[in-house]
Amino acid sequence: MAEPVQTAAFRTRSGGLGDPEEAPLDLADFPGCRAESISREKIGDYDGRVEYWEARTETAVIVREPTTRFHEQPSQRLARLAERIAASRGSPIETFGTTDLVRYDPGGERKVLMQADQILYLHPLEYHVWERDVDIDSRERPDVVLEVDYSTDVRRRKLWIYEAWGFPEVWVDVPDAPSPNRPKSRRSGLTIHALEDGGFQETSSSRAFPGWTAEEIHRALNEPSTSEETLAALRRVGRALGAAEGTGPDDDPWLRGERAEGHEEGYAAGRAEGFAAGRAEGFAEGRAEMLKGVVGILETRGVAADPGFKGRLAKLDDLPAEELIRAARTCSSEAEFFALLLARPPRTV
Repeated sequence: MAEPVQTAAFRTRSGGLGDPEEAPLDLADFPGCRAESISREKIGDYDGRVEYWEARTETAVIVREPTTRFHEQPSQRLARLAERIAASRGSPIETFGTTDLVRYDPGGERKVLMQADQILYLHPLEYHVWERDVDIDSRERPDVVLEVDYSTDVRRRKLWIYEAWGFPEVWVDVPDAPSPNRPKSRRSGLTIHALEDGGFQETSSSRAFPGWTAEEIHRALNEPSTSEETLAALRRVGRALGAAEGTGPDDDPWLRGERAEGHEEGYAAGRAEGFAAGRAEGFAEGRAEMLKGVVGILETRGVAADPGFKGRLAKLDDLPAEELIRAARTCSSEAEFFALLLARPPRTV
């Protein structure tokens, strides 16, 4: 777990410090970033990673460190984890990555823009697919925002803005991978900031994903491969969400198809196994009856056989029944019976 947010570094609206959009832009509020002048006309087409941009000074705050897998992995991993939770719940969850979060002025021009590392909607709407950014004043806010603080510290300013904008839940993950630009005092871990009474409060588990703890989320985002513990947590959270909505895995088209295919394969395998077992059992019973018939023929013809005859006869399981019966009908003694079988011509394939 990351260390508790200090009041000196984390300014909140509830702390009476006013509107963060009106506060002077201070680069010290964006550790690990640099300032770059970008006009209103160009910000919409800028393809770099923008932590924050404001129209007032036409200044963008850009992450200084190049994009690395250590920063990108948690946000990409969260999208895959959410997909598994959605399957267990039985209804989709949408993730949008670094989509622009924008506040527009009364004239319809961008006033403030931020980019998170990942945003999630538990109940995506159709219009989400067709809009290039999230207008925070006219559209629903994401249910969860993820910020990955690999070389940055969003607590200084961005978290203040998220709070002022009324975002319900923000996760701040400090990856396990070491960063030369991260203070040694900043421990790896994930902190959940949930909106309550107009201000953020740290919570030990998510409200959007009931029962998913900060410790479990951090492990899921940072482990080399998805562990059994994480998979169990994903199922638990997905089933809890589904129970609240009356849905489950069978409502997910992919899982429903997989289950149906598994049932069909299991049914077919069961039938084949039962058929094979039945044939083997029937063959054994038929063979035993045939051998009894051979003994009966010898007895009817008065051919004497010693007590060990039946045992030796049973070992001839590779000989066709017709050969055994023919020998029983023509022999004059037990010895001749076996001699006839040994003298039979080789079988052709």
